[in-house]
Amino acid sequence: MKNTYFTSEELELKNRAFLSGDAVKVSFFIRNSKLIMDEECYFFLMASMRKMRLNIPLSYTLEFFQNLFNEKVIEGNNIQNGIINFLVFRNSDGITLSKSSVSYYFEVEEMDDVLSIHQRPLELDLIKEINVNNNLLSNIRVHCPENIYGSIYAQENDLDDVILLNPNKRIARSTSGNLLFLEGDVIKIPKQSEGAYISPLLENFVTFLHKNNLADTQEHEIIAFESQKAEEILLISDEKGVFSVKKIRNKTFESTRFTELVESWRNSF
Repeated sequence: MKNTYFTSEELELKNRAFLSGDAVKVSFFIRNSKLIMDEECYFFLMASMRKMRLNIPLSYTLEFFQNLFNEKVIEGNNIQNGIINFLVFRNSDGITLSKSSVSYYFEVEEMDDVLSIHQRPLELDLIKEINVNNNLLSNIRVHCPENIYGSIYAQENDLDDVILLNPNKRIARSTSGNLLFLEGDVIKIPKQSEGAYISPLLENFVTFLHKNNLADTQEHEIIAFESQKAEEILLISDEKGVFSVKKIRNKTFESTRFTELVESWRNSF
């Protein structure tokens, strides 16, 4: 179901999300007509709102969001599998910005299974003329012109996405999510302090691997060249899902082992 969206109230053009990008976005996940990882996603939403100094309504409880998504999305629109991209933004009705109320907008993208690797693998490249920061707000999904620039660069160069570096010229993430590099028996993941996103979807996958001793996952500072040393690369995006990376420049990658690991993760739910 494309372009299915819901709002807390009638949207006005004069709002701070539209004018200033004063908003945060967090994804929730539906699988087999049920919310999964809803607690993790909820607590990430609360943490993101606090970082942006948004006024959190007392009504924003876990039960509120469970009921909202069940009523509007799962039961109301019979969505069985998909991603809810939830955006909460600040209004301009308070004495100060920190005391202003908030409103929300969310849209739903249906897919076969959020925990399965998309059938079409991705082609990426590094982009060096811009970089992303590695501060407190770099880890949450807020307005990011670097993502917009990188997405347009990818489109103009027949790519699916680009790898963004931080000011130290180390890998942070892609425009849409986090990257995992399989090298030998180790899965290397860029640290959040490098500019990677906080991701409930990624954290759930890594926790599953660790608990079941399926792989040695390590957070690293990864220089750009190391992307060429990997045997397999996985991209996990809370906004879009899970993808294997097929090609970066002239290097092609396999996807066998990550496919097996993701399948085991999927079957654990």
